[in-house]
Parts: sequence; C-alpha cells; structure tokens
Amino acid sequence: MSSGASVLFDAPGPKARVRHWIYSVLVAAVLVAIAVWMFLAFQREGQFTAEKWKPFLEAEVWETYLLPGLEGTLTAAVLSIIGALIFGMIFGILRLSDHTWVRWVAGAIVELARAIPVLILMIFLFAVFGDYKVFPSDQLALAAVVIALIVYNASVIAEIVRAGIRSLPKGQSEAAVALGMRKTQLMRLVLLPQAITAMLPALVSQMVVVLKDTALGYQITYVELVRSGQQVGAAEQNTIPALMVIAIIMISLNIALSFLATRLEKRLRSRRKKGGGAVLAADSIVTDAAPGVDITKK
Repeated sequence: MSSGASVLFDAPGPKARVRHWIYSVLVAAVLVAIAVWMFLAFQREGQFTAEKWKPFLEAEVWETYLLPGLEGTLTAAVLSIIGALIFGMIFGILRLSDHTWVRWVAGAIVELARAIPVLILMIFLFAVFGDYKVFPSDQLALAAVVIALIVYNASVIAEIVRAGIRSLPKGQSEAAVALGMRKTQLMRLVLLPQAITAMLPALVSQMVVVLKDTALGYQITYVELVRSGQQVGAAEQNTIPALMVIAIIMISLNIALSFLATRLEKRLRSRRKKGGGAVLAADSIVTDAAPGVDITKK
C-alpha cells in the first residue's frame, strides 16, 4: 500500500471507481431532472414572466421591504453570534472545571438549553417580555429572537469548546503546570488559542445555523428577511419569485460567512506554523513554580 493511501479504508479498485462514477452520474442526472421539472412547472404557472420579476428592479420595493428585512436579519444574527460565542466559551470552560459542583451546574444548564426548541423559546420569551414589559414594545421581538438564539446556540458551542479543548494533547497541560502556570493562564495562553483554530469549522457551521434560524422570528412578528419576502409576495402577487430572491440573498450571506471564516482559519494556521508556537511574556508566568524548576530571568 502506498504512503498516500487511506488508513481508514482500502483504496477503490478499477471496478469500484467505475461504479462510483456511474452512481455519481445517476445522482447528478436525477438532480438535473428534478430541477428541470420544477423549472417547467413554475414556467407553466407564469412564475418567470417579466411582470413577476419587475418589482425587484424598483428601488421602492428594496427600500420598503427587502433592505429593512436584511437589516433585521443581520442585526439579530450578529447579536446572537456574539452572545452565543461569549456564553458558549464560558460554559464550555466551566464544564471542564476542577470543581464537581461547577461541572454539574454548567452541564445541567447546557443540557436544558439544548433540549428546548428554539421556536418554542422565542414564543415563550416574547410572551413573557410583553406581559412584564421587560423591553420597549418595539424591541420585544428582537430581544426574544436574540436571547432564544443565544441560549440554544451557546449550549451547542459550549460542547464544541469542551470537545476542542479535550482533543489537545495532555502533555501541553502537564508542561504548563510544571512551569507553574495557573489554571486561568493555562486555559488563556495555551489551550484556547489552539482549540479555537481546531474548532473554527464547527463554529462556522453553528454561525450559519444562527443566521438561518433568525427566520424563525417571523412567527413573533420580527421584521427579518423571510417576513419581508412574504410581504413583497403578498403586495406584488409574486410569492414564488420573492422567495427565490430571499433564498439567493440568504445563500449569499451564508457563503460569505463561510468564506470569511475559512480565510480566518487559514490565517490562524499559517501564523501558528510561522511562529512555531506561542511566545509568552516574562511576567505572564507565576514565580512560584514547581520545586526544581528554574524560571528566574537570566
């Protein structure tokens, strides 16, 4: 077996490669057939006529419906992503605490948050905030959407963080402890910088989920992109074209987010390779190191 061969499965032979090629062609043909069937069906219903698509060439439609909806989607997504990352990091680290009661409490909160459907939580928070006037009336829907997305996605990110930190070699933690580093220094200077790079693909996937889940705010009257598309469709009698435009915008946003995250991941990995590891400041390590370890300045 060559050095480039996979260790997880045997490399396919000539017959297997032919079968895989045939399967790929068949699947592609089925997908093309479905796309053609849908196109012809929409065409028969007159969904591709110029009259249906003309409103999207008018600035008034974008200013009245689509741009406010896009702003609502991005606002909710940005706030939710920032909050989910912050609380996800906190609870992910708490789940690795040396104190048993801290791990249990953090674990219970994370598991409870993961078990609650996002839409149910949005509706519940919207009702509670409205009854008790927690937020101004014009901010109720935004607050419910953002907090619900933060609660759920922070619980998922917490598990990603915990798994990412646990995947690192134990030798690094042992070496840092031998140098006299405290637990907070170990986490902040050694583990988290490496874990974040390893976790970035999973974190990006969760950010895309947050962006898409903002559409659930439609159920509690939050003005976001999907709701705006429905309003355009009702006003212009072109629901299918409106939803197609919304889908194109959402797909473009997700692709842009994934592209930026991929660039960031490559940049972080290249910096680690060039730097050869993190360089710690002299005053960042405690002076009361383990016996026999000399950390004094030369």
